[in-house]
This record gives sequence, structure tokens and C-alpha cells, in this order.
Amino acid sequence: MKISGAAVGGLALGGLGFNLAPVKANAQTLKIRWAKETTTICPYCAVGCGIIVHTSRDGSGKIINTEGDPDHPINQGSLCAKGAALYQLATTDNRIKTVLYRAPYSDEWQEKSWDWALTQIALRVKQSRDASFTQKNSKGQLVNRTDGIAHVGSAALDNEECWLLQAMMRALGLVYIEHQARI
Repeated sequence: MKISGAAVGGLALGGLGFNLAPVKANAQTLKIRWAKETTTICPYCAVGCGIIVHTSRDGSGKIINTEGDPDHPINQGSLCAKGAALYQLATTDNRIKTVLYRAPYSDEWQEKSWDWALTQIALRVKQSRDASFTQKNSKGQLVNRTDGIAHVGSAALDNEECWLLQAMMRALGLVYIEHQARI
């Protein structure tokens, strides 16, 4: 009775198109199989989610894939929509790769070199610092500060980078130094 029931069940399943024979698996090689893995932090907000970036080993440094880091204590592999789209930020052809400058009261953008842009930034910081620098306060105390410049740090920086920026800003005499994580 048991054997006949199993035989009828087997025939019924076979008639429905089920094949119980072993199947050969056709697995594809992953595009990240030979890639270099680097862990980093998502640059978007102050949460600090961990990301694994896969880059090619041919020396070009081309980004192949990004994904959440499952070993990271903050996000444990999950990413928000912006973090998940980080790959597109690095690989899109629409990304601006040159310095664009719009002069005051102009409605046109001009392409400039990086040397020009960094020189202009340095000149304008120097001009603003010189125009707003206070050597002594009203009591005659030496303060060496500027109230004309402020600095806001980024959540994408680690502690060492924040320390270097903080030291540089204090050396310039800045008083208003803030960080994105506190705002």
C-alpha cells in the first residue's frame, strides 16, 4: 500500500513537469572576483556608514562596484538610497571634472584650471583674513583672531583629518569653527 502510494505520487509529480534528476549549475564569474577591496566611509551625511569599494587591479583605479560593509558597526551592510548610488557619482559621464567659475554679476560659466582656482581661493582667504583680523581686543589683550571667516568640517573626514583642519584653521586665527556632526 505504501509503495503504491509513493509510485502514484511520483507519477503525478512527473506528469506535472517536475524532474527530480540532478541539474548542472551554470554559475557566472563575478565582476569583482579579481578586484581590489577598499573600505571607506559614505560622504553624504554624519552617520558614517561603511562602504566597500571594488576597484580594478589594472592600475587605472576604475571603480567597478560599491556596496555596504557588513562588518561595519554602524550600518552592518545596509545603505540609504544616496549611499547605494555612490557608484554612479564616481562613474557617470555627467560628473563635472573641471573647475567652473562664474564671475560676479555674470550669467556664464567659464572653465578654469585647478592652479587658477586654488590660487584664487588662497588670495581671497588672505584678503578676508587681513580685512577682519584683530590683533588685540578692547582690553588690550593679544587675541590674534579673525571674525571674517568661518569653517564647517565634513562628516566624511576621520579624526586625524579633522585635527589637521582644526590646527590649520586655528593657525589662520579663525574663531568660528564648527563640524557637520554638531549642526
